[in-house]
Amino acid sequence: MLKLLCPVAGLLASLFIFTAVAQPAQAPVKVGALAIEAPWLRATPGGAKVGAGYLRITNAGSEADRLTGAAMPLSTRGEVHEMTMQNGVMHMAPLPQGLAIPPGKTVELKPGGYHLMFLDLKGALKQGDNVDVTLTFEKAGSVTVRFPVEGLGGAPRM
Repeated sequence: MLKLLCPVAGLLASLFIFTAVAQPAQAPVKVGALAIEAPWLRATPGGAKVGAGYLRITNAGSEADRLTGAAMPLSTRGEVHEMTMQNGVMHMAPLPQGLAIPPGKTVELKPGGYHLMFLDLKGALKQGDNVDVTLTFEKAGSVTVRFPVEGLGGAPRM
């Protein structure tokens, strides 16, 4: 009986420790018919002048909306960008008209695709910090969302 209880006790202790350490997911931020989830910024090395932000936007409405801009205190301007591969060469460009968020759809801004680009950083984005970012949408208006800063090398699970 003791041989059976020891592994079970170990498993329960592991679950307890994991639950105590795990961070709860940030609740979706809603603006109009849009829900913003899983926001994060990639940490930057000291002296970097650009930073990148990522998130997921779901449009539960019946009309399209458009992400037209982003701003945060640590940069002079933020833009919506797209990264593509053409003939084996990576290209990155701003989307001057913004990014369409079709009705009933989810659009993900993630490494290697659509993303927020923050230019002329006034300081480093440090892992573990949280930065308030104001997102601007064509129809839903503006909303401020807290973006945690994640490590240089990887993305959190979305």
